[in-house]
Amino acid sequence: MSIVVENLSYIYMPGTPFEKVALKNINLKIDDGEFVGIIGHTGSGKSTLIQHFNGLLKPTEGRVLINDMDTTGKDLKELRRLVGIVFQYPEHQLFEETVYKDIAFGLRKQNLPEENIREEVLKAVEAVGLSGDILEKSPFELSGGQKRRVAIAGVLVMKPSILILDEPTAGLDPKGRDEIFGFITRIHDTMGITVILVSHSMEDIARLVDRVIVMNDGAIEMDGRIEDVFSDIERLERIGLSAPQVAYLMKKLKTMFPGINDRVYTVSAARDELLKHLKRRRGLEP
Repeated sequence: MSIVVENLSYIYMPGTPFEKVALKNINLKIDDGEFVGIIGHTGSGKSTLIQHFNGLLKPTEGRVLINDMDTTGKDLKELRRLVGIVFQYPEHQLFEETVYKDIAFGLRKQNLPEENIREEVLKAVEAVGLSGDILEKSPFELSGGQKRRVAIAGVLVMKPSILILDEPTAGLDPKGRDEIFGFITRIHDTMGITVILVSHSMEDIARLVDRVIVMNDGAIEMDGRIEDVFSDIERLERIGLSAPQVAYLMKKLKTMFPGINDRVYTVSAARDELLKHLKRRRGLEP
């Protein structure tokens, strides 16, 4: 399920004193099964861009194609089944009496048999790492992390081919953040769906995604592999961003120990590189 963006521009409130150009001539292709990160400072156009992927916003100019389906077409119901978006604090959208009813809400709109709905709800709950005994609880009795999982399960139950997550761990503690990213990674690996992660955390982006798109002032500033984007620290800093903190540490160590590979952007990779370097210094590795 590919995403093709052609010459996309978008203007908020055109022709008014509040007119704002939010996107400028975006051209982009995301292939089936990719895990892509989108980063950028506040107001760079990240959220505006992803809202074009399932027709929540319509292009001022250009077009967006989801598997050759134009997002300005009439079949928005099918488009939004194929492209699921989880916005910041999705638990604020929970409203039903029970977790089961909340997750099943979209399926019931399709008039499916109840036994089929229950089967799909159980699969979605399992996918986000929750047990079936949570289904009859009120969503408002749950912890923040559990509410977040239930909200994501409500998107997954529709079996999207593309899952878009806009700051999915905002407000969670480190344990909750790791759990959310853990099952998102499993979903990508096991289901093979396209995952697009919008985040302000360079550390999370570096350890999770394969490709990074950098937004700046409504345009794509950079687009490439983790190592290519985060190695250009000066360019990132010019637009108000940064590389993961470990990248700065490795560059500093490189000045002290020239044999170190400083193109390292996660804590685990830095640990492995430092251990390798120490072994070389001790003559334990060639």
